[in-house]
Amino acid sequence: MEQTFSDLIDTYLDTQVGISEDFLSLALSGHLKDNLIALFKDKLMLAAGTGNDTLVAHNKLVRGDSIYWLDRKHNDPHENAFFDLMDSFIEYLNRTCYTGITGYEFHYTLYEKGAFYKKHLDQFQNNGSRAYSMIMYLNAGWVLADGGELCIHHTGPEQRISPTNGKSVFFKSIEMEHEVMVTTKSRMSITGWLKVN
Repeated sequence: MEQTFSDLIDTYLDTQVGISEDFLSLALSGHLKDNLIALFKDKLMLAAGTGNDTLVAHNKLVRGDSIYWLDRKHNDPHENAFFDLMDSFIEYLNRTCYTGITGYEFHYTLYEKGAFYKKHLDQFQNNGSRAYSMIMYLNAGWVLADGGELCIHHTGPEQRISPTNGKSVFFKSIEMEHEVMVTTKSRMSITGWLKVN
């Protein structure tokens, strides 16, 4: 896995946006997608809001996804395999880049047909603990016409990233404004943040 980790970090250092096409294995991405679909069918995915725990706003004109937080307490073998992968990545990141990451949080994310998320930064104004944003996509067979691209707003031309299966995207939470373009079919991912105290 260290080569995959290195590829993600190297592309980040080159462009401020790290991309690995196969960060998640086909098996793991498939199991996590199955989990997400089961949670949705059981009506356990909740409408996502903007803001932090003390002040959350829900506005589908800004953000239309639904989420469910991952937690080792669920004792789900596939979620735990994902957390093991993240533990390995953070150990590698801290060892090679001295980032000082001390924790993380991740949730399943589902954009149903027609959903989007307007341009935003991931770091809260009153809480700087989110150091890096990471998204891992769970969309097999995704094509350009399906939409749902992640649009990164650089100082120069914008960058559009297709949410194809197994891909991971990595960037600094305080620096990169981004948005999710309108999707024409269900778009699934695991989204989260590497954190510092």
